[in-house]
Amino acid sequence: MATIPNEELLKRIGEKFGEQVTLVGEPYGLLTVETTREQIIDLLAFLKTDAALRFTFLTDITGIHYPEQEKQIGVIYHLHSLTTNTRIRVKVFLVDGDVHIPTATELWNGANWMERETYDFFGVIFDGHPDLRRILNVDDMTAFPMRKEFPLEDPNRVDKKDYFFGR
Repeated sequence: MATIPNEELLKRIGEKFGEQVTLVGEPYGLLTVETTREQIIDLLAFLKTDAALRFTFLTDITGIHYPEQEKQIGVIYHLHSLTTNTRIRVKVFLVDGDVHIPTATELWNGANWMERETYDFFGVIFDGHPDLRRILNVDDMTAFPMRKEFPLEDPNRVDKKDYFFGR
């Protein structure tokens, strides 16, 4: 089967979801759409089960933190159709303080560890996840290390002062 053109893919998504899914663009050559947490499971299920699309491979689930935006926390899904060799990125943005999103483990068993990692590093809570707990960091850790909440360097380090560099 040939690769599905992005126009055809967007048309099929638009027919099913209308305004609930918006085109972000094609950054780095990867078609990217955005939806809401209420629609994410329906959209993912459609992309996976539609006979023409068949995005059966969940490549990755990850997060992103944009502290300057209103909806600071993003959850990003990368899907691949092995039969058509087509890829798509799906984004959902959440307000910090309300970072709940439904789990995708009902669609892909492999989502389990990806969601645990996203929880561990970004604090996103995947509702309905069978075992949502930290996977790489210690259990009693209170921060989420991939959020941009802390300075990159210790401001008290003396060897980094400007006067050492003639500034």
